[in-house]
Amino acid sequence: MTSTVKRLSIVVSTDNHYLILLAVLIKSIEENNKTNLPIDLYVISENVTEQNKSSLAKSINQSITTIYWFELEEIVQKKYKVPFDWTSFPRNIHARLYVPHFIPLDIEKILYLDVDMVVCKDLLELFEVDLGDNIVGAVLDQHVHTFSNEWGGIRNYKELGLSPDSGYFNTGLLMINCDAWRAFGVTEKVINCIEQNKKHANFPDQYGLNVVLADRWTNYDPLWNYFSFGIEQQPYLIHFVKRKPIYKSYQGNLDYKAIFLGFLAKTQWKNEPEISEFGRYLKKLSNVANKVFKALVQ
Repeated sequence: MTSTVKRLSIVVSTDNHYLILLAVLIKSIEENNKTNLPIDLYVISENVTEQNKSSLAKSINQSITTIYWFELEEIVQKKYKVPFDWTSFPRNIHARLYVPHFIPLDIEKILYLDVDMVVCKDLLELFEVDLGDNIVGAVLDQHVHTFSNEWGGIRNYKELGLSPDSGYFNTGLLMINCDAWRAFGVTEKVINCIEQNKKHANFPDQYGLNVVLADRWTNYDPLWNYFSFGIEQQPYLIHFVKRKPIYKSYQGNLDYKAIFLGFLAKTQWKNEPEISEFGRYLKKLSNVANKVFKALVQ
């Protein structure tokens, strides 16, 4: 049967430090795009240099992939604000909360991807899955399967009136039903949820999205968001959680790192040296400092 999907609409979020990861992600998407569908890539950026934007443009197949740049502050409308938290995650992890409010209104479904991923299968398969009345499609988190998980679930699920057995999804991959998202007011509800439950929100945006979208999501095959410490020989998408393959201290599956490096060799960053552990810690400190500064000037 002929697919009704004519374009792959994808959104990502990055800062200058992680742009190298985005270059690899794009190459992996392009090389697995078996039908050569046009790719519209919406990039929410923070402090990305013009030089790096130029390098990214030279790294992609511009006959297939079109990049649309947006600044994080630009997409956060006046009635919203970026939730504040004390984690060392970059501010732009919250960018996924605003996606349906700045993309063209004629886009029915858009795929959000974290930049620390490598695609190993044609993304068209995800776009062809019918979400029905659900607001997002996602993958059950490999670490945290249910809200009652003590390590990373919804710690106050009882107070919120939620079932302990509700599935907990990882927000690194989200197929967003844009109309349903806007109609349900997901952005506003998640921001309020994070603000009201800060002491429980260990992974802030992920906590809020799971609470607000409890039982309103389609569960994809787990291979579509497979963590980098696994041993699966043919994952559909590798998610480099924890140490990234750009660091000397990478701790995941070395075969997955080899896949990453294979795509990296096809970008303008092919000769980029690995980053030391000290450099990684500096990045974390800068993330916290940036959050504090932005919170003070908001």
